[in-house]
Amino acid sequence: MKRKFLVLLTLITTLANAQQKINENWADWANFKKYADQNKSVPQKAKGERRVVFLGNSIFEGWLRSRPEFFAGKPYYDRGISGQTTPQMLLRFYDDVLALNPDVLVLKCGINDIAQNTGPYDQQKTINNIKAIAQLARANKIKVILCSVLPASDFKWRPGLEPADKVIALNAAIQQFAKEQDYYYLDLYSSVVDENKGMKKEYASDGVHPTVEGYKVLEPLVEAAILKVKK
Repeated sequence: MKRKFLVLLTLITTLANAQQKINENWADWANFKKYADQNKSVPQKAKGERRVVFLGNSIFEGWLRSRPEFFAGKPYYDRGISGQTTPQMLLRFYDDVLALNPDVLVLKCGINDIAQNTGPYDQQKTINNIKAIAQLARANKIKVILCSVLPASDFKWRPGLEPADKVIALNAAIQQFAKEQDYYYLDLYSSVVDENKGMKKEYASDGVHPTVEGYKVLEPLVEAAILKVKK
């Protein structure tokens, strides 16, 4: 009887701990804590400074890790979080973008929506989230660069979703929105796509995340777009 009681107590404790972790994760579903300390230490904008925030997923987070020299010495703030979808980015817009008082927002998102990282994919809902982020930025006098989603023919972490044509359709919708509302649309897709609607192997060894060479292709395109919207 005592042994059964101890087993039951252990099971209850394990379940309680698991539930606590689940609750903690849901409480910070948008991962506000990721950049909380860094955001607090961001200095006041210097006179004449033109600050840029990069809001996105692992492709942006990996950019700083793979190519820190691109960001060095510039008023560029990378706020990419691996695996994130557009609703998560929309939730953390105030903390990770607006609170930093940027002049330009570089927004690149949508691939994890297609990968169904936080639920079934609905293109219209994804576009609505992108619109909301762009409109919030504009309302606060922040210039917006809407980047295309990079090509992907499959996801290693979630195979079988056949994302290639979904990426193309989402990019068309983003471009249409940019045209209608006079946002800057930056086509990164065309610079790295292969004949199978995926990313060229030399630019993304896993088919999704850019290699160093991939980032080197994207960097001058992004820099040129930043210079144009700054004028």
